[in-house]
Amino acid sequence: MNKKTEGPITQNKKSWLRETRDWVVSLSVAVIAALLIQNYAFAQTEVRNVSMQSTLFAGQRLIEDKITYRFEQPDRGDIVIINGPESELRLIKRVIGLPGDVIDMKDGQIFVNGTLTEESYVKGSTYPNGLEVPYQVPEDKLFVMGDNREHSTDSRELGPISISSIEGRAIFRLWPLDKFGGLD
Repeated sequence: MNKKTEGPITQNKKSWLRETRDWVVSLSVAVIAALLIQNYAFAQTEVRNVSMQSTLFAGQRLIEDKITYRFEQPDRGDIVIINGPESELRLIKRVIGLPGDVIDMKDGQIFVNGTLTEESYVKGSTYPNGLEVPYQVPEDKLFVMGDNREHSTDSRELGPISISSIEGRAIFRLWPLDKFGGLD
């Protein structure tokens, strides 16, 4: 049978099948792209504890950048998401010390390489909590702390964090709307 002798039912069936196939292909591509972006580029994450107060609060939703650290190393002050063997939980902390840095804590303040660190975001005082100071950050490791220094499980107890345990960095707050915007 050629197209001239096909009836309207056969032509409708073919166009319906073609339309269905196009939709399935389009949706499949969209789902695969979304999953790849979620797993390898950007993800949404939720703050679940108080260790980063007064910067971040439980229940806030963040956008996590998973790409940047594939091309460059974390920097001092970055807010990072940690997912590694150092803790059973995913953690959100701030990078305080880089490989080779010497960390010291005196009078409730933190010194990096002998220089007092200006930390306007810190809540509470910074004490060693059992960490022997001064402490030199090993190669391929980071020293991280929560901004709520008196209520944070961080490198003072967990030890240094492997750079390979850094999942990404928090770059943007989505929720709540009154706090919508970039993170410092």
